[in-house]
Parts: sequence; structure tokens; C-alpha cells
Amino acid sequence: MIRAGGLLKLAALIFVFFLAVFLAFELLENNMNLGNLGNLGKVFARSAPVETESPKPPRNKCGLSKPCPEDHLAFKVTSGAASVVGPKICLQDNIVMSGVRNNIGRGINIALINGKNGEVIRMDSFDMWAGDVNLLIKFLTAIEDGTIVMMATFDDPASKLNDEARQLIADLGSSVINSLAFRDNWVFVGGKGIKTKSPFEQHIKNNKETNKYEGWPEVLEMEGCIPLKHD
Repeated sequence: MIRAGGLLKLAALIFVFFLAVFLAFELLENNMNLGNLGNLGKVFARSAPVETESPKPPRNKCGLSKPCPEDHLAFKVTSGAASVVGPKICLQDNIVMSGVRNNIGRGINIALINGKNGEVIRMDSFDMWAGDVNLLIKFLTAIEDGTIVMMATFDDPASKLNDEARQLIADLGSSVINSLAFRDNWVFVGGKGIKTKSPFEQHIKNNKETNKYEGWPEVLEMEGCIPLKHD
């Protein structure tokens, strides 16, 4: 009986020993697998592309397609659309004239800008369908040298224009003012005392065969950079 009991105890000890060794190997193997999985995860994390938001391009003043150099004024001038939507003049990201500002009118809309510092001097509109052209002539005659002059048309800009008014605008650098006619669209930026023709001018004729709107041509939009005047 003693021998049988001893053998049973020995067998039990051997069983417990092998069970412990087996469990130790299992635990070691599991730890190694977890470590490998962790390392593998790190490899994937390093190789996976990082999703980043693309930086938005900076917005230029007045929404221009490209920024202006230093010592230049950014502008955008838009003519009226038929007799419904008025013109808009933007300077240095500020809306100088527009329907929202309620400072535009039928005919020729004009903003005068100080050519040295870019400050707005005066704004007005002149009805060239039923208004008095002499008011426009008086306004143009009073403009001082060095002043930037911005113009945009709305509805009809030309029915009341006479030779004197056209010449005063031509003296500001306009190349097409003498051909501006009934319901044409026209945008222009010139200056008092300019010695050459202005590069900032667009004109589209009222033509029933090509008009975008019934009785009116399409809208004109012009942008650019005006150099400040230095003494």
C-alpha cells in the first residue's frame, strides 16, 4: 500500500511539474505573439499615409486672382447687369460702391481715390438717360491732379453724353469713351493728369444679336493693381 501511495504521489508531482512547464511555455508564447503584434502595428502606423487637410490658398483682396505688389491698390470693378443689378466697385477689399451700399444709380458711377494713400475722396452717380450732363461735367472738371478715377456703368451710360463730357473722360486716360453708346457696358480706371492711355478699361457694345440679356450686353468685370503715386 505504501509503495502504491508513493507511486501515486510521484506521478502527481510529475504531472504537476509538466503542467507547470506547459503553462509557462504557453504564457511565454502568448507574450511573444502580443509583442510581435504590437511591433507589427507600429510598422503599419509608420507606413500608413497621414491624412492632413490641404491648406487653403490665401484669399486676395477684392477676390483678385493674384495678389498685388506692395505700394499697389487692389481693385475690382463690375458693371451693372441690364437695369436690374447695379455695378460694384471694390478697392483694397472694401466695397466702395454697390447696390447693397445704396450709393449707385443709372448711368455712370464714379469713385475718386487719393492716388497717394488710397483713401476714398468722393463717390457719385450721373444719370445719362434723363439726367443733366452738366452735373457730370462739373464733377469731372473739379477732379484734382493725382486722383484715381474709377467708373462703372449701369443701364444706359451714354444718351446724355456730349463732346465736352467725353473729352474730360478721355483726358483721364480712356480710349473708348468716344464710342460709348446707348446701353453699352463699360468699366474704366484712369487718373487725373495721366500722360498715357489707361490699361484698365473694358467695353462691350449693345448688340441685339449678341446681348446676353434682352436689350443689354453681358456684365463686365475687371480687376488689377494700381500703383500708388509717390512724390
